[in-house]
Amino acid sequence: MALKSSMAPVGSRDARLLLLGSLPGDASLAAQRYYAHPTNQFWLLLGDALDEQLAALDYDARLARLAARGVALWDVVDRAERIGSLDGAIRGATSNALAEFAATHPRLVAVGFNGQTSARIGRRALGEVDLTFIDLPSSSAALTMRFEGKALRWRALAGFADPA
Repeated sequence: MALKSSMAPVGSRDARLLLLGSLPGDASLAAQRYYAHPTNQFWLLLGDALDEQLAALDYDARLARLAARGVALWDVVDRAERIGSLDGAIRGATSNALAEFAATHPRLVAVGFNGQTSARIGRRALGEVDLTFIDLPSSSAALTMRFEGKALRWRALAGFADPA
């Protein structure tokens, strides 16, 4: 099995909203960009939730918009063994220092978990923090839920980002 490591958090340094994935897939790790696989719906779903055309922007512009809106991205897994990109193949995961992130970001009010694996590992790593937790359907194409159903649930994020 291949040992894979997460990337550094991106987006707002004074985040109100932290969105957590599980562990970047192979396409994202190769590009060193969050949600780089063309079939992943993350940028479309988040753009819909924030009423921003994020998917139409280049990556750096996307990150600038997230920073302007008080949104940060990271992953719950620091390192794990995994063949391929599916969450179900993650083995021996160690988590990122999510509780420390929360403690050093005083404006943080909410954490969105992108998928079940993120929620399971992330809730454990965050422990007893006074934040709103939002479980989201995975943005991965591996979750065959229709886009409209996913988008409806992702819209819960809108009230936690800074205004445009």
